[in-house]
Amino acid sequence: MQDTNPEKSIVIGGISGGIGSALAASLHQQGCQVAGYARSADKLQALSEKLPGIHTKTLDATNPAEVDTFINEVAQTRGRIDAYVHAIGSILIKPAHLTSPENWAHTLQTNLSSAFYALSATVKHMQKQPEGGTCLFFSTAAAQTGIANHEAIAAAKGGIEAMVRSAAATYAPRGIRVNAIAPSLTDTPLAKPVIASEKALEISKRMHPLGDIAHAGDVAGLAHWLLNDQASFVTGQVFVIDGGLSTIVPKPRA
Repeated sequence: MQDTNPEKSIVIGGISGGIGSALAASLHQQGCQVAGYARSADKLQALSEKLPGIHTKTLDATNPAEVDTFINEVAQTRGRIDAYVHAIGSILIKPAHLTSPENWAHTLQTNLSSAFYALSATVKHMQKQPEGGTCLFFSTAAAQTGIANHEAIAAAKGGIEAMVRSAAATYAPRGIRVNAIAPSLTDTPLAKPVIASEKALEISKRMHPLGDIAHAGDVAGLAHWLLNDQASFVTGQVFVIDGGLSTIVPKPRA
């Protein structure tokens, strides 16, 4: 596979998370100019020590002014933004009748609103670039297939998928590609409360036809390809990476 252009300027929202940090490490190793933001100053400091030369900032992804300021800063400092990756999200596993208005509002803000703010801030710059750019967002397999107790997060991530398709249509004439990845449960720090016990982890694995849950590197590898120049004819798509959960019913295991 042809590598992503090592001179590319890439911004990652949620860069200190499991998938964001795995992707950042891969791109950094390749020589890309990596920048990103997250909420935790401590996690960003640890990541900066691990990946010297990256540019990070602590900010609230649900604050559009803060997001806009950071994107502007990167664009002015580096002259362009070739790719933006929004690796920000939350997990809420509750049925609708137990989901409080506060749970609902937080889920929408953290997942859908933060994605919209980042898209808006980023394409302002990309559409001025002769070479365009690419934006990548994250949905969930629960937006593809009905999974019990996922009403709020499925709604928020489903909104991201609709946003991706519309944005892909809007900005295609400017050479901007917009896609999404929809993973199932992934072994990241965010998922630790869900898979904290051996029993819970085993149940989660058995839900997937391949008998395992996703790992950060699996998802980051797909993200890396979508940022790759070999994916230059791909836009408006949602790529599901879920071990077959959303599409197949395997034979029962012996």
